[in-house]
Amino acid sequence: MEENKLYNAVRRTITLADGREITIETGKLAKQADGSVVVKMGDTMLLGTVVAAKDAKPDTDFMPLQVEYKEKYASAGRYPGGFMKREGRANDSEVLVARLIDRALRPLFPADYHAEVYVTVNLISADKDIQPDALAGLAASAALAVSDIPFGGPISEVRVARLGGQFVINPTYSQMNEVDLDIMVGGTIDNILMVEGEMKEVSEEVMLEAIKFAHEEIKKHCAVQIELSKELGKEVKRTYCHEVNDEELRRTIISELYDKAYAIATSGTMKHEREERFNTLEAEFAARYSEEELVEKAPLIHKYFHDDVQKKAMRNMILDEGKRLDGRRTDEIRPIWCEVGYLPAAHGSAIFTRGETQSLTSVTLGTKLDEKVKDEVLVQGTEQFVLHYNFPPFSTGEAKAPRGLSRREIGHGHLAWRALKPMVPVGEENPYAVRVVSDILESNGSSSMATVCAGTLALMDAGVKLKKPVSGIAMGLISDGETGRWAVLSDILGDEDHLGDMDFKVTGTRDGITATQMDIKVDGLSYEVLAKALEQARVGRLHILGKLTECLPEPREDYRPFVPRIVQITIPQDMIGSVIGPGGKVIQDIQKTTGTTITITEADNKGFVDIFGVDKEALDGALQRIKAIVVMPEVGETYKGRIRSIVTFGAFVEILPGKDALLHISEIDWKRFETMEESGLKEGDEIEVKLIGVDPKTGKLKLSHKVLVPKPEGYVERERKPRDGERRPHREPRDK
Repeated sequence: MEENKLYNAVRRTITLADGREITIETGKLAKQADGSVVVKMGDTMLLGTVVAAKDAKPDTDFMPLQVEYKEKYASAGRYPGGFMKREGRANDSEVLVARLIDRALRPLFPADYHAEVYVTVNLISADKDIQPDALAGLAASAALAVSDIPFGGPISEVRVARLGGQFVINPTYSQMNEVDLDIMVGGTIDNILMVEGEMKEVSEEVMLEAIKFAHEEIKKHCAVQIELSKELGKEVKRTYCHEVNDEELRRTIISELYDKAYAIATSGTMKHEREERFNTLEAEFAARYSEEELVEKAPLIHKYFHDDVQKKAMRNMILDEGKRLDGRRTDEIRPIWCEVGYLPAAHGSAIFTRGETQSLTSVTLGTKLDEKVKDEVLVQGTEQFVLHYNFPPFSTGEAKAPRGLSRREIGHGHLAWRALKPMVPVGEENPYAVRVVSDILESNGSSSMATVCAGTLALMDAGVKLKKPVSGIAMGLISDGETGRWAVLSDILGDEDHLGDMDFKVTGTRDGITATQMDIKVDGLSYEVLAKALEQARVGRLHILGKLTECLPEPREDYRPFVPRIVQITIPQDMIGSVIGPGGKVIQDIQKTTGTTITITEADNKGFVDIFGVDKEALDGALQRIKAIVVMPEVGETYKGRIRSIVTFGAFVEILPGKDALLHISEIDWKRFETMEESGLKEGDEIEVKLIGVDPKTGKLKLSHKVLVPKPEGYVERERKPRDGERRPHREPRDK
């Protein structure tokens, strides 16, 4: 306990296996929030706060949880970009961290708790080598633990990476370049709740071991939070009453409607027809009540019908009969059809349709200038490969206008990007910036996995030399804790996602997993069940991969004729300035006269020049000019140059583009000239010269024209007069 007249700070410390420490402090900052903590590791500090409304809003029958994660630029001593020079709306990476926190917290609030809850996590100090997202879930949970808000936690989240075959908890930024597995895992002291991450074709067994490894660390984090909560007297939570129930109405609905709902569930109808029949059944029951009675009973009728009739009927049908809503077996994949090259003007395109889920995906190839610029608090640079995912309302038959990009679209697009990223060549293997756009046209089941499949086909259609094709599948789990029954579902429908106890998505090649996202909503899920689910997912994923390669076995040999072409060459690092020229004059002139776009990237003590254009003649012209600039003149070679300037002691001659050398007055002719006017040379004249030497100290080039013309007959070399400051040669005195 820290003694201070104005506050009482309480601290607890978590020690990681490698000796690093995480400190949780409460009672010092943001004391008017229901709960607030500062989580510190090294110089990184996160402020986590939580505030809940005292009562639920009328007619609220869901958990109105809002999670915000924000990184303050001042935390790393940086100014925000843009004109306003202040933090704006959350960027994609902040949204993704907020989603990770939300997915672990949301299942743990009581089912009947409907008050608005706002969780805010701010990065307030940033150690440049510590990844703050691995601490954000702990900060959010600790804030709830020191509050009186009803919550079934605590939880924590950790990052697990595999480095040199060994698992590491919360690795640093500098370690991430060498890892082949990078996942975030969230859980309670008893159960895993959430997994998300990317891998370089690892096996299902390796992924399971990583999850187990993470859980051992999470248990320690949760134990410290429980201890902290007890010390502060916050293990007893506030009382609330957010629901009014009518048990007699519940029993009536179950007894009268369950069998009818079961019949609809087992009818094998399509999504919209099935929804319409369920809605009609509910409406017919509600019609027995007057409008006045329905003011009170309508919300309860809908709730009991959905939770106790419709949901249970669909779950029991799967567990009792092994039969699903659309009539499939538990491990059966819906019919798939694919088409590539559907958009004639796009650089690459594909349609992937699986059941009632459809993605139309396009690929656009661009230059270095088109790469995504990342200017986050701790991460700066560019991204050569990007993927964007759009989910318009018409894809589910909703009559509403699209209202900007949702967090869901950012999250689903990021998962698909992670899935494909390890297989998309970058750097010298692929000079193009690559943008994939998935537009979901129909949705009933995982559209993010449809994006992965359509993305694979569209990339190969564009001629991008994908290392291996990637497919993805969404899986579900239905379980009954009382009887011990459970069923793993392959290629889940939207309804099955909603009614299930676990949904997870797995993507990969024939040789291993590239990305995963998992949400577990049931307590006590064994690793045995999880292993069975992953194996069933592997079989389904390979089936889908077979359908993709039937459509297009491998990337096209060449890009489409209208795709702008890129020529890439490597130049010495010290020649980059010559190609750019003073103030960019040289490179701008090349681009203007040839109609090309040229970018230069410096890496590994080399310059990588990309020339981008739609015309081969233009590309060749730009390439020829750049090669002429970077070629190194050789002593003994003869050049036809142009006189750039005349000075008193000679002329400067441009022998190659951007390379001037001195033709001294004494090297113009065998005849001696006292002044340059006597030589008759003028600026702009062309003259043939030979490179006769390079000054070893300054690197300056020495030219001669006279060595290329015959020496006059009887020519006698005249004694050279010493230049100013030069000593005369020593001579022996004559005999007197």
